[in-house]
Amino acid sequence: MKKIVLTAIAALSFATLASCYEKPVTFEQLPSAAQTYITKNFPAEKMTLATKDDDLIRPDYEVRLSDGTQLEFDYSGALKKVSSKNGIPSSLVPAAIRSYVSKHYPDAGFLEYEVGRRTYEVKLTNRLEFTFNSSYHLVEVDD
Repeated sequence: MKKIVLTAIAALSFATLASCYEKPVTFEQLPSAAQTYITKNFPAEKMTLATKDDDLIRPDYEVRLSDGTQLEFDYSGALKKVSSKNGIPSSLVPAAIRSYVSKHYPDAGFLEYEVGRRTYEVKLTNRLEFTFNSSYHLVEVDD
């Protein structure tokens, strides 16, 4: 009996994993909030690739733009992460975080901005990484 239960659990696990995959999608297949974010913040860039991580509960979307920018959105189209080796526009980062960085590191630019459940993370061109809480207070620095 124990072997049957373990075999059933293993089969169910493999079936779940097999159904999770990334598939290419068009711009029109992205959630409307993601489409709006891209057209507003990157009007001159073309989308080179978009994929939908089609898990069973809520899919995520990854988008690559022609300038090398990578974006991640949740199932509703809310931004999860934006990054680029060439730097991202500071306007994508909340004003309170921009203010802190410009005050303490005026020569640094932003390479990455990530939105967590209760935190915001930024990576700077000077290789420092900052984590801010939901009130935009600095909680962690990583070099």
